[in-house]
Amino acid sequence: MSDHLAIAQWYSATAHDWAVAPRFNPVDRWYHRLAVADDHEVWLLTWLPGQATEIHDHGGSSGAFLVHSGDLTEDTVSTAGGRTRIASRELGEGVGRRFGGHHIHRIVNNGIRPAVSVHVYGPALTSMTKYRLGPDGLEVLTVERAGAEW
Repeated sequence: MSDHLAIAQWYSATAHDWAVAPRFNPVDRWYHRLAVADDHEVWLLTWLPGQATEIHDHGGSSGAFLVHSGDLTEDTVSTAGGRTRIASRELGEGVGRRFGGHHIHRIVNNGIRPAVSVHVYGPALTSMTKYRLGPDGLEVLTVERAGAEW
């Protein structure tokens, strides 16, 4: 099994070799797949201040992400003991984290500078479920499929 965080660190350290330069879109977050291998894929994402994901999972894939530049906040959602909890952590430049196949989170740029991050998923993403927090906890909004919605 690959060390997803080590792969993200390597891609961040070799930014001069990226096939594309990061781009920033004021309407939607920008993303580009940098690489795909038998057991993982690597994505480059950009974040203007205020841009965020919805609460989501990774369709059973595990992985890691690393903040290449800027600052990001990760809100991790857990549903242990029948209660929904959210834990937030600030991630600065060069900081990353691994996550398992059942990880549910959202990422937001709460800062004043644009941010760039490198994400590694293994196996490659096939679906992502988006959620919202409702009165009874997590509620499924949509299930997006690779090749159809992204």
